Amino acid sequence: MPENLSQRTSQGRGLARQLGLFGTTMAVMGGIIGAGIFINPYLVAERVHTSALILSAWIAGGLIALLGGFIYAELAARLPVVGGQYAYLREALHPAVAFLYGWVLLLVIQTGGMAAVAVTFARYFLELTHWQVSASLIAASALALLTVINCLGVRAGSHVQSAMTMAAIAAIGMLEFFSFLRGGPSQIFWRPVLDQPMSMGLVFTFGAAMTPVLFAYGGWQTSSFLGGEVRDPKKTLPRGLLLGVLGVIAVYTSVNFVYVRALGPAGLAATMTPASSVMRELLGPRGGSLIAAGIAFSAFGFLGQSMLTAPRVYFAMAEDGIFFRGVAWIDPRTHVPVVAILLQGVWAIVIALTGTYAQVVNYVVAMDSLFFGLTAVCLLILRRRAANQSSAAIEYRVPGHPWTTLLFIAAEWIVVVSTFAHDPKRSLIGLVIAIAGLPAYYLWRAKNKGERGT
Repeated sequence: MPENLSQRTSQGRGLARQLGLFGTTMAVMGGIIGAGIFINPYLVAERVHTSALILSAWIAGGLIALLGGFIYAELAARLPVVGGQYAYLREALHPAVAFLYGWVLLLVIQTGGMAAVAVTFARYFLELTHWQVSASLIAASALALLTVINCLGVRAGSHVQSAMTMAAIAAIGMLEFFSFLRGGPSQIFWRPVLDQPMSMGLVFTFGAAMTPVLFAYGGWQTSSFLGGEVRDPKKTLPRGLLLGVLGVIAVYTSVNFVYVRALGPAGLAATMTPASSVMRELLGPRGGSLIAAGIAFSAFGFLGQSMLTAPRVYFAMAEDGIFFRGVAWIDPRTHVPVVAILLQGVWAIVIALTGTYAQVVNYVVAMDSLFFGLTAVCLLILRRRAANQSSAAIEYRVPGHPWTTLLFIAAEWIVVVSTFAHDPKRSLIGLVIAIAGLPAYYLWRAKNKGERGT
């Protein structure tokens, strides 16, 4: 790891160690709440068509995020190394699997997620301005602008990230307040509970509905970086994870309750900007514009901050000699990984221009959930290794392991299968990109061995 990045990381950790229960809870919530909650609900309502199933999907997604958070927290305690998920896969499974994760992170997960957030910004920006241009073009322009800004080293601090989180929560709070103050008759109907007979078909349909839900809950995995950064982590981190994810479940479920109450399942499925639709119904055009402005601001800021979260994985890969060393280069003046940011930004623009929002979400979640499941398998392996050798006491353990860990793995991989069934084209593109990483890995490894041999 380059010295200046290492120094910044240590300094950041020194400050983060002051986090108590409230700070940890807010860090968990801030890592999850983003732009997805303002657009993904329509995708859920397109795939399941009753009030009960729509709201159940959001609750189930939160419970999966909670299990994942606990699993990653224990992994962080067992392997407190730079690279997070990449390092867990490398140490527990195989360096090739870890490389494939980093490869897919760069070409699918991180860039696809950035493209989806940019499209969210674009849709609410167009709601506000009424410009007659495509959302994809606005999304690409936003990505290009933020890529240049980040390459120049003009970066906002953690206070701005907190402001973005608070802006998103404030927009949700305003929506819910006016909904219950001025809302008309409820469009929620609890019967029928299911939209088709109970069967495996329903399970996979529900799994497909979970794809946009898990995208919206994305970010819980950042809890793995908090293990050594809080006071009394054995008690504080599990409690902070529990409170933080439960808080997000409450926020996400309540706002979807508002959407369904105001629009009904069919009405929700028909609008790509549900928050603006509800506010226009409640307060007229000004209400729609007000919340569109808040959401666009929040999404833009969240997107800007997210651009620098993945380079730590690229650094770890470059240090292992299995990636372009140039990608990990840091500008000596600005201390910014310019090449990594440019590569991310350009590829995210390509994804934003070539796919619809729903396709991008499917493309990302299919691969993300695949590797989430594989990373949870790492905990099973590390636990078995620890049982066969003496090791230091672990600060905290996943409650209910191995059953909760197996449940998490099954849930993630059901979502993978469901996503492939629902959108095979995009999901297969992600899988082909992943498989294409194998020859790249062996070429880099051979090259690295050759250089060391000489």
